[in-house]
Amino acid sequence: MLFAMMTRLKFSFIAAFLFLGSLGNAATCSDCFIHSRAAHYPNSDDNGTETGRCGFGTFGATINGGDVSAASDLYRDGVGCGACYQVRCTNSNYCSDKGVTIVITDHGSSDNTDFILSRRAYSRMAQNADAAASLLAFGIVDIEYRRVPCSYPNKNITIKIDENSNNPHYLAFVIWYQQGRKDITAVQLCETENYVCKLLDRSYGAVWTTTSPPNGSLSLRMLFSDENGDEKWIVPVNDIPQNWKPGDTYDSGVQVID
Repeated sequence: MLFAMMTRLKFSFIAAFLFLGSLGNAATCSDCFIHSRAAHYPNSDDNGTETGRCGFGTFGATINGGDVSAASDLYRDGVGCGACYQVRCTNSNYCSDKGVTIVITDHGSSDNTDFILSRRAYSRMAQNADAAASLLAFGIVDIEYRRVPCSYPNKNITIKIDENSNNPHYLAFVIWYQQGRKDITAVQLCETENYVCKLLDRSYGAVWTTTSPPNGSLSLRMLFSDENGDEKWIVPVNDIPQNWKPGDTYDSGVQVID
């Protein structure tokens, strides 16, 4: 009798432990969908805006085929710029199971929404063209979303020098084609000759700046961080040349998949 009771108690303890463990995993599930709401840009342009708060400019309107979005809390003071999310509306009469993958290029909110999608991205949540017209007429829909890796086939991370830069007195740039599912949380600029590094400021959005940048050709170091606190410095293969010019783009030679 005592043995049977001890066995039942042991089984109950294990079952409770497994149940609590499953709840903990569910609460921290990085692939789980989060319920929210989404709107769309109220203009007639199917793509995103060229004046988004991430600082991507015209590139921000057409990146990812124009499947882009402004974000409210997910903007995170610019850290969220360039992050990718799978967004799908939840009305089964109009919405597809797949939804659309978007890139954050702007900051904004509308009536308790997490996303303001480009009209193109908003329509791509629908099952067909007729359903897309209905979704656009609704203006705001219930959605669910999750963070997913960004993928740009045949593209390396690219550095775009801001037009307001002035060599050698002031350097500002934005990072294009941010890949994977991690955030770029810090950037250093290093002299390639003696490798003295300078930590840059996030001016706004995804724009990084420094006054009196180092001389000579420049090596970039980017800190990629995930939601679990794991961090990794990535050093591009290619340097920014000494004679860098405003408006130029430079291929880093690296991709970040994870």
